[in-house]
Amino acid sequence: MLRQASRLLGRTTTLRGCRAFSSEVPATASEDSTFIESWKKVIPIIEPPKTPSSFMAPRPQTPTSIPTKLTVNFVLPYASELSTAEVDMVIIPATSGQMGVLPGHVPTIAELKPGILSVHEDNDVKKYFLSSGFAYIHANSVADIIAVEAVPVDHIDPSLVQKGLAEYTQQLSSATTDLEKAEAQIGVDVHSALNAALTG
Repeated sequence: MLRQASRLLGRTTTLRGCRAFSSEVPATASEDSTFIESWKKVIPIIEPPKTPSSFMAPRPQTPTSIPTKLTVNFVLPYASELSTAEVDMVIIPATSGQMGVLPGHVPTIAELKPGILSVHEDNDVKKYFLSSGFAYIHANSVADIIAVEAVPVDHIDPSLVQKGLAEYTQQLSSATTDLEKAEAQIGVDVHSALNAALTG
């Protein structure tokens, strides 16, 4: 009996999922109303909870043609470096490798690693060193880049980078606890990326 019920439930869920994906009209509104009706039948005295779709803003329309520019928002916890800047391309330091983003890029979420963010506009290239963060590439040729820390590359002092790399390398070799090793390894990784950004 229990097996039959689970099979029926699985079949119903699969069919609903197929309908939602095959339909051209988003199914969220009807799925929410179906959920609310079912909830009220089972638990009429408790107000039904809100579903995630009730908190989401409508997804931006995908343009019919590829725009000539990429709109970039580049923000830090304490500042907004770029706001709706229209550029030709950005190259971001994703954990999977350097990722070039042009107008019309496929929607993507990428985790950032320590490295260089390059913003290209005509012949002008602005470079920032990022510590970490995320990049959200939307279908409407908008890129939101959120970093924990960032600094223009031309503001970095190469002698301090070399000094920091030597210090953290020494700390890593003399670390005795897991915490000390982890902290020293982060310092080595960041200073190595800084050094590579300056020399490369």
